[in-house]
Amino acid sequence: MAKLFNPEDLISQAEAAQLRGVSRASINQLVARQRLRSVVVGGKPYLFRAEVLNFAPDKGGRPPQAKSAPGTEKRATASVKATNGTSTGKKKGGKR
Repeated sequence: MAKLFNPEDLISQAEAAQLRGVSRASINQLVARQRLRSVVVGGKPYLFRAEVLNFAPDKGGRPPQAKSAPGTEKRATASVKATNGTSTGKKKGGKR
């Protein structure tokens, strides 16, 4: 059975983009990711005005790293280069 709704509650993707201050492509992505619901009326997708106005975007970016327990941090090891003129075991040039 079809759900009934008030046609005045529906807006186009272009109107939704204008309300949110984003591009139509951004609205389309939210619909594709099922973050916003859409209904097709007469072959055109429409969104619910209240959902668009109340939409709260996720915090973007990379998720924070979990903090490790004290004392278990990885220690940075610096490469020590011989500066006293001694050989490091690598040969430079010459024949083998």
